[in-house]
Amino acid sequence: MTINNEKISRQTMLALLAAALLSFTGILTETSMNVTFPELTRIFNVSLDTVQWITTGYLLMVTIVMATTAFLLKKFKSQRIHLFAAIAFVIGDVMCATSPTFSILLTGRLIQAIATGLSTPLMFHIIFNKIPAGRIGSMTGLAGMVISLAPALGPTYGGTVSSTMSWRMIFWLILPIIVISWWLGSHYIRIDPVGTGSFDILSLALLATTLFSMVFAVSKAGKYPVFSSAVVLPFLIGLIALGLFIYSDTHGSSQLLDIKILKWLSTSLSAFTYFVLQFVNIGVSFLIPVYCQYVLHTSPFIAGLVLLPGSLVGAAISPYAGHLADIKGYALPIILGLISMTLGGGIFFGIQSLLTAWIILLVYSFLRFGFNMGFSNTISNAMLNVPEQYTADVNSFFSMLQQFAGSIGVGIMAAVMAISQNNGTGNLAARSFIGGRYDFLLATLLSAAALIATIINFRIQRRHQSPQTN
Repeated sequence: MTINNEKISRQTMLALLAAALLSFTGILTETSMNVTFPELTRIFNVSLDTVQWITTGYLLMVTIVMATTAFLLKKFKSQRIHLFAAIAFVIGDVMCATSPTFSILLTGRLIQAIATGLSTPLMFHIIFNKIPAGRIGSMTGLAGMVISLAPALGPTYGGTVSSTMSWRMIFWLILPIIVISWWLGSHYIRIDPVGTGSFDILSLALLATTLFSMVFAVSKAGKYPVFSSAVVLPFLIGLIALGLFIYSDTHGSSQLLDIKILKWLSTSLSAFTYFVLQFVNIGVSFLIPVYCQYVLHTSPFIAGLVLLPGSLVGAAISPYAGHLADIKGYALPIILGLISMTLGGGIFFGIQSLLTAWIILLVYSFLRFGFNMGFSNTISNAMLNVPEQYTADVNSFFSMLQQFAGSIGVGIMAAVMAISQNNGTGNLAARSFIGGRYDFLLATLLSAAALIATIINFRIQRRHQSPQTN
């Protein structure tokens, strides 16, 4: 058992704060603009399908940038990476706040996404390089609180600001936080690069094509038949690009990230679990406000507010989950979390006809308890089960996977809801009820699959027990 009274220096804590502030603010803006979509369609005279790329494009850019961090963290000083990210966020933020056209708003969002894509892996990089082994679980729990709380608070923040002031103030109000992060990072982030190598631009292009094509195909599935060319063609392009990316990354002279980390079955199972956790978390966070408005006929404010208690529960439990892992090992909190998520999804599905805003609030809080028990502990467990030279690759891959899971989770659950609304029978509420039922079932089945994968994973780890995994 590890010792948990190891000291963490003041410099390390302030370095973590710098990265966490930038990461939190970036993730907050991922979902804060969702509530402004109807207003933006009127202001910029564009369709809702176009406006939604403010969020989808943001998530994709974050995912693509995260894929580069394994190289960047090995090649450049962490202080310079943070400085670049902070400057990029300020530039993008001001562009969004002053944008006269939709194209400038979208461009600003994509520049902001570059900052978020760098800051989140940087936060974990600081943890795994500066935090004593016996405190890693607790600190990744705090990092998980940042990652999981921010997107759930986004709709509440965006809705409150846009309804009381202006949607542009969503960007102006967060600017001082970035300036503080900028100052802290320039003074306290101190991690030197640990490797060399050339950058694989071909692999990055292929990965970007893969991610964009997959999300684009999913976005079209809600409007067109699943087996239509509008859906199948981009999906096939994504599969081809994925195959070429794998070949390029494993056979080229340079690597974007070392996907050979997946040769360890334990890492692959952890990656699947991590993907499912974020898929269900972000997907259900999208689904519930939509379900409340279409089926329960609540106001947009109430629909967003239903998520807030669960977000606070998750934020409170995340540090404890990491502390529990430090004391008892990672198996207990991760398995307990996935049991809670499976039960939460099952309750949504099983008593759907009885759901009210209050019941949804309670069940969602239970589901978020499970998510935060398992989320950060999953990446910590994966990191401690690979040789040290692969930790940057695990960090980059899991961070990228987290963002892709969120974007594809929203896309698939939105597509399922749209298919039911466009092709079902009865009024809109009845059709939305059916779409919600399929989505709740999907969340339950995926959580159960991740639970099984996790149980298998820890059985494998016990057979190859080492002091690091205790």
